[in-house]
Amino acid sequence: MANNKSAKKRIEIAERNRLQNRSYKSAVRTLIKRCFTACSAYAQKPGDEAKTAVQASVSAAFSKIDKAVKRGVLHRNTGAHQKSRLSAAVRKAIEPAAAQS
Repeated sequence: MANNKSAKKRIEIAERNRLQNRSYKSAVRTLIKRCFTACSAYAQKPGDEAKTAVQASVSAAFSKIDKAVKRGVLHRNTGAHQKSRLSAAVRKAIEPAAAQS
C-alpha cells in the first residue's frame, strides 16, 4: 500500500484511467462486432438499407478507434490493424453482392 500522499494519488489516478480505458476498449469491441454482424447481414440479404447500415457501423467503429488511439487507449498500430480488418470485411461483403446485382 502507498506510504505517502503522492503515491496514494497516483494509485487513484491509475485506477481512474484503467476504468476509462476499459470502457473505451469495450466500446471499440462492441462497434467492431456490430460492423461484422452488419457485413454478414448484408452478405445474406443485400439491399440499400443493409448497405447504409454497414457504412454507418464502419464509420462509427473507425471514429471510436481513432479516438481511442488519440487518447492513448490503443496503440497506433493496433488501431490501424483493426481498421484494416474492418475494411477487408466490408470489401468482402459488398463486392460479391455488387457482382450479383
